Amino acid sequence: MLTVAAPRTTPTGWTLRAFVSAHAVAIAGQPVFAGVYLTGDYVGLSLHTAGADIVTSIGYLQAIVAIVVWVRLRLVWPFLITLAVVAAETVQYFAGLDGALWLHLPLGVMTIVAVVMQFIDVWRRPLLREGAENA
Repeated sequence: MLTVAAPRTTPTGWTLRAFVSAHAVAIAGQPVFAGVYLTGDYVGLSLHTAGADIVTSIGYLQAIVAIVVWVRLRLVWPFLITLAVVAAETVQYFAGLDGALWLHLPLGVMTIVAVVMQFIDVWRRPLLREGAENA
């Protein structure tokens, strides 16, 4: 008899994975663009600014997807992690606009680490409705 294993992730889970992955790729470019600027190439500042807009937008969209995951799959942890990341990114964004590098740089490092950790987490865990693994 052929048995088919239950899916380890739902389409909603795959959507979250896609957004977290895009978020990780986008945020990885930010220190590169900042480094280009710090070497004296002022185009790097424009790239860093555009990257900040992209990263922040992806973060807000990821928050919406995380709410859908919470509602549909009854998994709250993706939303809580995303909320913390988006809050940090928002502070990061405005600290950068204000030139508060004492906050912008360390918060940037912490935010990148948080997004990478979230990326690892959503790809390692099954994203199924709570209790569905045991069913």
